[in-house]
Amino acid sequence: MINEINARLNKITNPATGKSFEAEARWQHVSLDGDRLTAEYNRDGISPAEKRVVETEILEKLADLVRGENILVKTTSSRSQDVFKALDQKPPKEAAPATEPAQLKTGHGTVGNKKPVPGVGKIIAVGSGKGGVGKSTFTANLALGLARRGHRVGVIDADIYGPSLPMIFGKREEKPRSNSERKIIPVESNGIKFMSFGFFINEGDPVIWRGPMLGGVLSQFLFDVDWQGTDYLLIDLPPGTGDIQLSMIQNAHVDGAIIISTPQDVALLDAKKGLEMFKKLNLPIIGMVENMSSFICTSCGTEHHIFGEGGVAKAVEQLHTQFLGKIPLEIELRTASDEGLPYMAQEKFSDRPVWKAYTAITEKVDGFFNPELPTPPKQGFFSKMLGLSK
Repeated sequence: MINEINARLNKITNPATGKSFEAEARWQHVSLDGDRLTAEYNRDGISPAEKRVVETEILEKLADLVRGENILVKTTSSRSQDVFKALDQKPPKEAAPATEPAQLKTGHGTVGNKKPVPGVGKIIAVGSGKGGVGKSTFTANLALGLARRGHRVGVIDADIYGPSLPMIFGKREEKPRSNSERKIIPVESNGIKFMSFGFFINEGDPVIWRGPMLGGVLSQFLFDVDWQGTDYLLIDLPPGTGDIQLSMIQNAHVDGAIIISTPQDVALLDAKKGLEMFKKLNLPIIGMVENMSSFICTSCGTEHHIFGEGGVAKAVEQLHTQFLGKIPLEIELRTASDEGLPYMAQEKFSDRPVWKAYTAITEKVDGFFNPELPTPPKQGFFSKMLGLSK
């Protein structure tokens, strides 16, 4: 069958030139291991948009020979200017030695045996089951809270269709590079290392890939990013309980899960589904967080429960899990995310209810893995080390 596969792959057309891959000697490596096909080609001169056309044609030509989810397409490139040109960017005048622009291995990912992520201590999945409950903001500020306790923290923005961490961390214009070992170097902000699909697309472009095609990208964020020296790796999952969540959780050893919800019944309904998904996958549940629990009027001081009151606290009793705490609404929390300087990176808020809520929740999360923790260091010590104070 491999001969037939090679024959069909040689007929793939380069959208940039109209010539076949065989004529341009594009194929670098094609192998079939059982029912899993790996195909690697040279993408010099092929833009990201044209690359997607090529890989769609690959799937179509092999549809009757190899299942789409068993195909992994890789690319190599010797001319990084092609990538910068396609992204309307100019290559840097002085690139760091032994690095090159990071490449994503788009294609159909597969679910394999669970394995640890090199260099990572604990992995925490943060899910909601529903969109719009502030999960990404929570993940970013939890990461900063853990860093304040002396931990080295990384974050994966796994919300492929709506990546927001580049904005929250103030790194919207960053383009990751790879090191000499072809590992992607995570972007760093306020002492937090993070990786997001948002770095590899233009901000205004919609992502129209099918779910299974994203499996390879998400697996790459886990295993092909240099996470060495990371104590906690947080995974900011997209809403729902679909294949994106499953592929990440089933490929890596995830040590615990946190569920975020607002107090309202419609959000709790989806949050419960997310929690049940984690249970079915045998993930330890760290607990639930009630976000946007209330709003205190800055004019009159009255507390308003806009989304209901105490919904998550009641839900944890039914679901037999831990209530990690509730986080109120605060205008500064929203503006901090919009401005790219997260709330917990600004020590001027240390006497505010939201800061105290995040601090208490962070202690519970850290204590879940380290029950014999000593008294946390005073505020300001690690912020000076990590450059967290404003």
